[in-house]
Amino acid sequence: MTTTNTDPATESQGRTTYRHGDLRRALIDAGLELARTGGPAAVVVRAATRRAGVAPNAAYRHFADRSALLEAVCSECQSGVARAIEDEQAAIPVADAAASAAGTTMDAATARLRFRAVGSGYLRFALAEPGLFRTAFTASSDLESATSAARAGERGLTPFQLLSEALDDLVTTGVLPAERRPGAEFLAWSAVHGLASLLLDGPLRALPPESTQALIGRVVTMVEQGL
Repeated sequence: MTTTNTDPATESQGRTTYRHGDLRRALIDAGLELARTGGPAAVVVRAATRRAGVAPNAAYRHFADRSALLEAVCSECQSGVARAIEDEQAAIPVADAAASAAGTTMDAATARLRFRAVGSGYLRFALAEPGLFRTAFTASSDLESATSAARAGERGLTPFQLLSEALDDLVTTGVLPAERRPGAEFLAWSAVHGLASLLLDGPLRALPPESTQALIGRVVTMVEQGL
């Protein structure tokens, strides 16, 4: 294969260079595949460059170190969680979704459904993509990262912001008293994330699928009613 724009970092491997920006994307995609099969521990620069087909030094033009690559992969994983939540909310009956999109007043029933969809979407992603889920929050050192645009779904909201929005809607529709709203994100998140951890890495991983789904429904209900 020939090219008019060779990269010294890849010439030794007989590879053509990536256009500007493409290598960064290729490394993130490689990191995602590593995370999918091996979780966050598998996301290392050398393995990502090997999978992308370039020399290890080429990665450092885009990522200063492993932590930087893991941060980017973490962001992509959280975007996946956000999209799973959005898909769950999109499955709410069309009439309710249309009313929300039109900006009309949301009723309490719809607010409850959208709140429940945050939890069920979160857990659905965890069960479908355990490696990516384990990686999703690995590089989050503080709550500021929970609102990073790099971690948002199609609507421009991160998983944490989608949860916050759903809780705000519960207040607006009178389901959740305003005085109980502060900190409610942490209560809901802790319960659902804890269940995900038990299902993936704890004693609940041996549950049959029907029991798992029943438990998910009960935990989401418990969170909704307990707030």
